[in-house]
Amino acid sequence: MIARLAGRIVEKEPQRVVIDVNGLGYGVAIPLSTYYTLPSEGEPVVLRIHTHVKEDSIALYGFATQPEQVLFERLIEISGIGPRLGLAILSGLPVAELVDAIAEGQAGKLRGIPGIGPKTADRVVLEMKDRVRLMVRSAPAGSAGASRAGQGVRSDVISALLNLGYRQSQAEDAVGKALGTAGARAANDRASGSGEGEIQDVLRRSLRYLAS
Repeated sequence: MIARLAGRIVEKEPQRVVIDVNGLGYGVAIPLSTYYTLPSEGEPVVLRIHTHVKEDSIALYGFATQPEQVLFERLIEISGIGPRLGLAILSGLPVAELVDAIAEGQAGKLRGIPGIGPKTADRVVLEMKDRVRLMVRSAPAGSAGASRAGQGVRSDVISALLNLGYRQSQAEDAVGKALGTAGARAANDRASGSGEGEIQDVLRRSLRYLAS
Protein backbone atom coordinates (compact mmCIF):
# COMPACT_ATOMS: atom_id res chain seq x y z
CA MET A 1 0.00 0.00 0.00
CA ILE A 2 1.38 3.41 -0.98
CA ALA A 3 1.59 5.81 1.98
CA ARG A 4 3.89 8.51 0.58
CA LEU A 5 5.06 9.76 -2.81
CA ALA A 6 8.17 11.86 -3.44
CA GLY A 7 8.94 12.94 -6.98
CA ARG A 8 8.42 15.75 -9.48
CA ILE A 9 5.17 17.26 -10.64
CA VAL A 10 4.37 16.40 -14.24
CA GLU A 11 0.87 17.89 -14.35
CA LYS A 12 -1.33 19.61 -11.81
CA GLU A 13 -4.97 20.63 -11.72
CA PRO A 14 -7.17 21.78 -8.83
CA GLN A 15 -8.40 18.23 -8.19
CA ARG A 16 -5.53 16.12 -9.51
CA VAL A 17 -1.76 15.97 -9.76
CA VAL A 18 0.56 13.62 -11.65
CA ILE A 19 3.85 12.86 -9.90
CA ASP A 20 6.82 11.32 -11.65
CA VAL A 21 8.62 8.90 -9.35
CA ASN A 22 11.66 7.33 -11.02
CA GLY A 23 9.98 7.34 -14.42
CA LEU A 24 6.55 6.18 -13.23
CA GLY A 25 3.68 8.68 -13.32
CA TYR A 26 1.22 8.45 -10.42
CA GLY A 27 -2.15 10.14 -10.77
CA VAL A 28 -3.28 11.44 -7.37
CA ALA A 29 -6.59 13.05 -6.45
CA ILE A 30 -6.19 16.03 -4.10
CA PRO A 31 -8.28 18.61 -2.21
CA LEU A 32 -7.97 22.30 -3.03
CA SER A 33 -6.11 22.91 0.21
CA THR A 34 -3.30 20.69 -1.06
CA TYR A 35 -3.42 22.11 -4.58
CA TYR A 36 -2.74 25.61 -3.27
CA THR A 37 0.50 24.42 -1.64
CA LEU A 38 1.91 22.62 -4.69
CA PRO A 39 5.04 23.97 -6.38
CA SER A 40 5.24 24.54 -10.14
CA GLU A 41 5.33 21.71 -12.68
CA GLY A 42 8.76 20.14 -12.83
CA GLU A 43 9.48 20.94 -9.17
CA PRO A 44 9.93 18.29 -6.46
CA VAL A 45 7.01 17.47 -4.20
CA VAL A 46 6.19 15.11 -1.33
CA LEU A 47 2.61 14.06 -0.57
CA ARG A 48 1.05 11.89 2.09
CA ILE A 49 -1.03 9.21 0.36
CA HIS A 50 -4.23 7.35 1.18
CA THR A 51 -4.54 4.25 -1.03
CA HIS A 52 -8.18 3.39 -1.63
CA VAL A 53 -8.68 -0.17 -2.83
CA LYS A 54 -11.91 -1.38 -4.44
CA GLU A 55 -12.73 -4.63 -6.18
CA ASP A 56 -12.10 -3.17 -9.62
CA SER A 57 -9.71 -0.29 -8.99
CA ILE A 58 -7.01 1.31 -6.87
CA ALA A 59 -7.10 5.07 -6.35
CA LEU A 60 -4.57 7.38 -4.70
CA TYR A 61 -5.55 10.43 -2.66
CA GLY A 62 -2.83 12.90 -1.73
CA PHE A 63 -2.47 15.46 1.05
CA ALA A 64 0.09 18.10 1.90
CA THR A 65 -0.45 17.78 5.66
CA GLN A 66 -1.35 15.17 8.23
CA PRO A 67 -4.51 16.99 9.43
CA GLU A 68 -5.94 16.88 5.89
CA GLN A 69 -5.29 13.16 5.58
CA VAL A 70 -6.59 12.33 9.05
CA LEU A 71 -9.85 14.21 8.52
CA PHE A 72 -10.29 12.66 5.07
CA GLU A 73 -9.86 9.16 6.48
CA ARG A 74 -12.32 9.87 9.28
CA LEU A 75 -14.85 11.33 6.86
CA ILE A 76 -14.87 8.33 4.52
CA GLU A 77 -15.58 6.05 7.48
CA ILE A 78 -19.03 7.64 7.63
CA SER A 79 -21.75 5.77 5.77
CA GLY A 80 -22.53 7.49 2.48
CA ILE A 81 -19.31 9.52 2.40
CA GLY A 82 -17.00 8.26 -0.33
CA PRO A 83 -13.55 9.56 -1.28
CA ARG A 84 -14.86 12.10 -3.79
CA LEU A 85 -17.25 13.59 -1.28
CA GLY A 86 -14.53 13.54 1.36
CA LEU A 87 -12.29 15.61 -0.92
CA ALA A 88 -15.18 17.99 -1.63
CA ILE A 89 -15.65 18.62 2.09
CA LEU A 90 -11.92 19.25 2.60
CA SER A 91 -11.92 21.55 -0.43
CA GLY A 92 -14.87 23.51 0.91
CA LEU A 93 -13.41 24.53 4.27
CA PRO A 94 -9.91 24.89 5.76
CA VAL A 95 -9.08 22.14 8.24
CA ALA A 96 -9.32 24.36 11.34
CA GLU A 97 -12.68 25.80 10.23
CA LEU A 98 -14.01 22.35 9.41
CA VAL A 99 -13.07 21.05 12.84
CA ASP A 100 -14.67 24.11 14.45
CA ALA A 101 -17.89 23.66 12.46
CA ILE A 102 -18.14 20.00 13.43
CA ALA A 103 -17.30 20.57 17.09
CA GLU A 104 -19.82 23.40 17.37
CA GLY A 105 -22.55 21.51 15.49
CA GLN A 106 -22.68 24.09 12.69
CA ALA A 107 -23.94 21.88 9.89
CA GLY A 108 -24.95 24.98 7.95
CA LYS A 109 -21.31 25.69 7.13
CA LEU A 110 -21.04 22.32 5.41
CA ARG A 111 -24.28 22.78 3.45
CA GLY A 112 -22.63 25.51 1.39
CA ILE A 113 -20.14 22.99 -0.03
CA PRO A 114 -21.09 21.75 -3.54
CA GLY A 115 -22.51 18.22 -3.36
CA ILE A 116 -23.27 18.39 0.37
CA GLY A 117 -26.98 18.40 1.11
CA PRO A 118 -28.64 19.06 4.48
CA LYS A 119 -28.88 15.36 5.42
CA THR A 120 -25.24 14.69 4.58
CA ALA A 121 -24.08 17.78 6.46
CA ASP A 122 -26.10 16.79 9.52
CA ARG A 123 -24.73 13.24 9.41
CA VAL A 124 -21.13 14.43 9.14
CA VAL A 125 -21.53 16.78 12.10
CA LEU A 126 -23.30 14.16 14.21
CA GLU A 127 -20.80 11.36 13.63
CA MET A 128 -17.63 13.45 13.52
CA LYS A 129 -18.57 15.42 16.60
CA ASP A 130 -18.62 12.18 18.56
CA ARG A 131 -15.24 11.17 17.16
CA VAL A 132 -13.63 14.50 17.91
CA ARG A 133 -15.02 14.23 21.44
CA LEU A 134 -14.96 17.89 22.34
CA MET A 135 -16.62 17.49 25.71
CA VAL A 136 -16.85 20.75 27.62
CA ARG A 137 -16.29 20.17 31.32
CA SER A 138 -17.89 22.34 33.98
CA ALA A 139 -15.76 23.41 36.92
CA PRO A 140 -16.54 25.13 40.23
CA ALA A 141 -15.95 28.86 40.43
CA GLY A 142 -12.80 30.26 42.02
CA SER A 143 -9.09 29.80 41.46
CA ALA A 144 -9.08 26.05 42.10
CA GLY A 145 -11.97 25.62 39.73
CA ALA A 146 -10.22 27.72 37.09
CA SER A 147 -7.11 25.56 37.44
CA ARG A 148 -9.14 22.39 36.98
CA ALA A 149 -10.88 24.00 33.98
CA GLY A 150 -7.50 24.72 32.43
CA GLN A 151 -6.47 21.10 32.90
CA GLY A 152 -9.81 20.07 31.39
CA VAL A 153 -9.09 22.11 28.26
CA ARG A 154 -5.72 20.39 27.83
CA SER A 155 -7.26 16.97 28.40
CA ASP A 156 -10.18 17.57 26.04
CA VAL A 157 -8.04 18.89 23.19
CA ILE A 158 -5.50 16.07 23.55
CA SER A 159 -8.39 13.59 23.51
CA ALA A 160 -9.77 15.24 20.36
CA LEU A 161 -6.40 15.01 18.59
CA LEU A 162 -5.95 11.37 19.61
CA ASN A 163 -9.34 10.59 18.11
CA LEU A 164 -8.28 12.34 14.93
CA GLY A 165 -5.41 9.88 14.65
CA TYR A 166 -2.43 11.73 16.14
CA ARG A 167 0.08 10.08 18.46
CA GLN A 168 0.07 10.95 22.17
CA SER A 169 3.44 12.71 21.93
CA GLN A 170 2.33 14.79 18.93
CA ALA A 171 -0.91 15.80 20.63
CA GLU A 172 0.76 16.75 23.91
CA ASP A 173 3.47 18.78 22.17
CA ALA A 174 1.00 20.68 19.96
CA VAL A 175 -1.41 21.41 22.81
CA GLY A 176 1.47 22.58 25.01
CA LYS A 177 2.53 25.06 22.33
CA ALA A 178 -1.06 26.15 21.71
CA LEU A 179 -1.69 26.79 25.40
CA GLY A 180 1.59 28.69 25.61
CA THR A 181 0.46 31.13 22.91
CA ALA A 182 -3.17 31.44 23.97
CA GLY A 183 -2.24 34.38 26.22
CA ALA A 184 -4.76 36.70 27.75
CA ARG A 185 -7.67 35.28 25.80
CA ALA A 186 -7.26 31.85 27.38
CA ALA A 187 -6.90 33.40 30.83
CA ASN A 188 -10.05 35.45 30.33
CA ASP A 189 -11.96 32.42 29.10
CA ARG A 190 -10.96 30.40 32.15
CA ALA A 191 -11.81 33.25 34.51
CA SER A 192 -15.22 33.75 32.93
CA GLY A 193 -15.94 30.03 32.70
CA SER A 194 -16.19 30.04 28.89
CA GLY A 195 -14.29 26.77 28.53
CA GLU A 196 -15.91 25.83 25.24
CA GLY A 197 -14.54 28.91 23.49
CA GLU A 198 -11.09 28.19 24.85
CA ILE A 199 -11.24 24.58 23.67
CA GLN A 200 -12.06 25.70 20.14
CA ASP A 201 -9.21 28.22 20.19
CA VAL A 202 -6.64 25.75 21.55
CA LEU A 203 -7.73 23.03 19.14
CA ARG A 204 -7.43 25.42 16.20
CA ARG A 205 -3.96 26.49 17.29
CA SER A 206 -2.90 22.88 17.87
CA LEU A 207 -3.95 21.86 14.37
CA ARG A 208 -1.96 24.74 12.92
CA TYR A 209 1.17 23.60 14.77
CA LEU A 210 0.64 20.05 13.55
CA ALA A 211 0.21 21.27 9.98
CA SER A 212 3.40 23.36 10.03
